[in-house]
Amino acid sequence: MSRAENRVEITRTIQETARRHLAEVGPAALSLRAIAREVGMVSSAVYRYFPSRDELLTALIVEAYDELGDAVERADAGVRRRAALDRRFLAVCNAIRDWARTNPHEYALLYGSPVPGYVAPDTTVSSAGRITGAFLRLAQESQTAGDLLATTRPVPPKERKALGGVYPALDVAVADERIVRWLMGWTTVFGHISMELFGHMHRGILDYDAHFQQVTGQLVADLGLD
Repeated sequence: MSRAENRVEITRTIQETARRHLAEVGPAALSLRAIAREVGMVSSAVYRYFPSRDELLTALIVEAYDELGDAVERADAGVRRRAALDRRFLAVCNAIRDWARTNPHEYALLYGSPVPGYVAPDTTVSSAGRITGAFLRLAQESQTAGDLLATTRPVPPKERKALGGVYPALDVAVADERIVRWLMGWTTVFGHISMELFGHMHRGILDYDAHFQQVTGQLVADLGLD
């Protein structure tokens, strides 16, 4: 095995171990020393791969975003050639929820409480953008198709200014009202999943699967995809 291959393998082992620790102690208590003990390395050796806990957290965040991005893009591609936008939207929503339920600790790392003292660097942005990008691509196709939104409120200049970070990500012009509605859909999907995974709907919603399908079906109607 070459030196480069060996480094890749050791890095992989460290990250896999870190993910197990993430489930056991949470991101705030993640310890490079504890990970080093488990993989049979001295802590100084681990620091050659990840100089700090924050760099290890960043690697875990990017890995998780990319896994979720892969799941979302596979779901969309799997129905794209034969399905209308409503089925593609539902496929994306279900892929997000399925991944989150399979990887709850990684989902919490991405969308749960911030880790004290940690600030995600710009290197996480492109991976995170894959998920929002899926929603924005569908929004653009919905605009091109002329789908009619449910009743909307006019978008005032103050809100249009607030949306300034979204416009550069679009390949085609999308009406302000449509952008707002799709952003609402995006936050609704993630808000619902977070409420479910973090136990905030316990005993209130008795069938999470049925309720999620109802919520996303309502979003299909709100977005004019039906």
